[in-house]
Amino acid sequence: MSEPVGRRRVEADALARGLEVELVERPQASSLEESARLMGIEPADIVKTLVVKKADGTFLLALVPGDRQVAWKKLRAVVGVNKLQLPDADQALAATGYERGTITPLGAHGSWPVVIDSSVLGRRIALGAGEHGWGAWVDADALAMAYGATVADIS
Repeated sequence: MSEPVGRRRVEADALARGLEVELVERPQASSLEESARLMGIEPADIVKTLVVKKADGTFLLALVPGDRQVAWKKLRAVVGVNKLQLPDADQALAATGYERGTITPLGAHGSWPVVIDSSVLGRRIALGAGEHGWGAWVDADALAMAYGATVADIS
């Protein structure tokens, strides 16, 4: 049996972790702000999953709300390294199995550590769903628990 792809891989991973996820079609938008407006939510409710490469060649997934940017100094301190970088699109795809704009920890290849910005806890958030045109809604606290994520101020 072949491995599921895209949003089906997201669903399979969520099910295996006992994590409730709702997959919804996402309207076409030219920016995160427009996407939030079209969905009737705040930009902070859309959480970006960044693939981050460490100097040793391994990766981690950093989750930050859509209205913020990662604070590199804070993230380096949390991870305990001096250097982090964003890989190019091909490296991100190879590391997670997902294209940019669809990346999510749900079903990502690699079992990479997850670091979640503390500001996203306590609410329901929208993540990438493994394929374009779809979003995955999850409870942020349940997501953090399901992944044994590090929760810290990283934005």
